[in-house]
Amino acid sequence: MPAKLLISDANVIIDIEVGGLIKQMFRLEYEFAVPDVLYEIELKENHSNLPKFGLRRIELQPAAVEDAVALGAKYPRPGRIDLMVLALAKQEQCLLLTGDQKLREAGYAEGITVVGTIWLVGEMLTAKTVNKKDARVAYEKMKLSERRLPWAEVGKQLKGYG
Repeated sequence: MPAKLLISDANVIIDIEVGGLIKQMFRLEYEFAVPDVLYEIELKENHSNLPKFGLRRIELQPAAVEDAVALGAKYPRPGRIDLMVLALAKQEQCLLLTGDQKLREAGYAEGITVVGTIWLVGEMLTAKTVNKKDARVAYEKMKLSERRLPWAEVGKQLKGYG
């Protein structure tokens, strides 16, 4: 069975990389992808190692580009690149992985299933690619790097795993 595809924005991938969990993320039975434009603009310079781990870069089809433009008229925020992420999730008919509140809201409004960093760490805990201690250390690194997560939810998640 092929891996389930997740389309991500940059912030979740950066959260996971800051937390030191990028290798563990790619051990999950998911395929991770971003719009090729997002990779070139937001990830390539400082995160060029991601494709070697398995990050796919997918080109938006012309209809998805038109969709991203139309989404921009409906949702003035999030930004243009984030709307391309949403358009790609719609194009590929898959989950949207984001922590950006405005992108989450647009995704929900468009009928897309939206998940984020905490969900992803939960998947790693469930799959046992990380243990509770690894997750706690990763979250501490994210917090020290001032990553924006709902920290009360992080605490609840960690309590639920032991």
